[in-house]
Amino acid sequence: MDKGQQFTEYLFAKMGPGDRGPKTTEERSAPLEPTGWRKCVIHNTMLVVTLVGVVAGIALGFGLRPYQLGPDTLVLISYPGELFMRLLKLMILPLIIASLIAGSASLNAKMSGRIAVRTLVYFILTSMFNAFLGIVMAVLIHPGQPELKEDVLVAAGSKKDHSILDSLLDIGRNIFPDNIVQAAFQQAHTVYVEETTLLAKNSTENGTVPTLVRVVSYRSGTNTLGLVFFCLVFGSLLGSLGAKGQVVIDFFQAIFEVIMKMVAGVMWFTPFGVSSIIAGKILGVADVAHVMSQLAWFIATVAVGVFLYQLIVMQLIYFIVVKKNPYKFYWGLSHAMLTASATASTAAALPVTFKAMEGPLRIDVRITRFVLPIGCNINMDGTALFIAIAAVFICQMNNMTLGFAQLATIFLTSTAASLSSASVPSAALVLLLVVLSSVDAPAQDVSLLFAVDWLVDRIRTTNNMLGDCYAAAVVEHLSKNELMACDAASIEATTGITPSTEEALTTPGKQSIVSDDIVIDMHNHNNVERI
Repeated sequence: MDKGQQFTEYLFAKMGPGDRGPKTTEERSAPLEPTGWRKCVIHNTMLVVTLVGVVAGIALGFGLRPYQLGPDTLVLISYPGELFMRLLKLMILPLIIASLIAGSASLNAKMSGRIAVRTLVYFILTSMFNAFLGIVMAVLIHPGQPELKEDVLVAAGSKKDHSILDSLLDIGRNIFPDNIVQAAFQQAHTVYVEETTLLAKNSTENGTVPTLVRVVSYRSGTNTLGLVFFCLVFGSLLGSLGAKGQVVIDFFQAIFEVIMKMVAGVMWFTPFGVSSIIAGKILGVADVAHVMSQLAWFIATVAVGVFLYQLIVMQLIYFIVVKKNPYKFYWGLSHAMLTASATASTAAALPVTFKAMEGPLRIDVRITRFVLPIGCNINMDGTALFIAIAAVFICQMNNMTLGFAQLATIFLTSTAASLSSASVPSAALVLLLVVLSSVDAPAQDVSLLFAVDWLVDRIRTTNNMLGDCYAAAVVEHLSKNELMACDAASIEATTGITPSTEEALTTPGKQSIVSDDIVIDMHNHNNVERI
């Protein structure tokens, strides 16, 4: 008797007579499943609801513009969106901590290192490609015209701009925080202050320029880089403790599941929150038509670059590596992409991204909980593209001739700046100052882009979010052998039996039948092979 028949007979022997289902089709009373457009709407309810919120927000924003609403009314219109964003941001920190610790603890230290290397290499290569693509798009389309500077007043520059060295050193300081509690609400950054000495005071009185010194200060904001590093190390060592650390792993897995249930409830407020955010942004712009006409070529350059990378380059990477239909994967991320675009934050959309990746798309939870939290803080493909285009745009507007050396500097600094970008709205404008200072471009011209950043930020954020998801899919495919070896080691540690083709029979549900015993892998993995 072959093993398949043995397995079938074993299941029927264990099942009672009442477990075998109705004997005739007349006894079946299950409702008929919807078909056609009804099935599509039911299976994509949250996507439809979010899309309705986006359309309603655009209609409300442009519909109320002729009434010249006062500042108090604008605050009231934006208030539901503010509360929606606060609810999403409320869950980011516990979600990142729980997912990273549970994800890294489910892998051994060696495998965590391999997956981390693959993830970082993918992030760096894609960020470099986006910076290169941005430079090419800006040079070919040439959106910057000197007349723009004459039409728009620019703000005065600051006393001292950050250098690329300061930004790189700040990355290191934030990766290795000196206080993990402080890292939850503050991050280190470099500032320049006047030297407070008697000599400096005399020089100020004499009319000379005071000396500025570099000082490491702290500003409000979660130091996600430091938390990510701490959680990865903590989770990897926790997994090496074996049975002694299992109770802590279960604790963080439970936290993750509770947060995801909270997210499921918050998502039903999406249409109100998204429509409020978009309407408030549209109503907050003084003259939309004038701003759009002035910077139309810049917006078009960013949009063409973003969608060229999304619809062609990303899909080619997925098809070549994973060898599956990339557009089916792309469609599965529609709800997360709309949420990221509406909130202009990869981190705010992280709970929705988790739900899509671990649900319909069936990416291994050990990979998603490892890659996505890191990606939302490090991988900023859209930001690299935007910074490169914006830097070339401002140089063109000032009639600066960009040679190979200047373009190479923009390429390298855009890549480095994007990797240090915070996953919050409009962070790229701060990093753009670093890139402009590296090529001696006037940094005060960044104020030209503030008027349209509310729109461009929503376009480029989709690239950031999709880059994390495609990275998880690629890393999962490249790590398939290691994941299978980890499953086998887990079964061996649980049962003391080494699975082999002669001794074990593996069912489609990942249950191993050895003799007459059933061994069920109780780890919270998602090991079902995707169709």
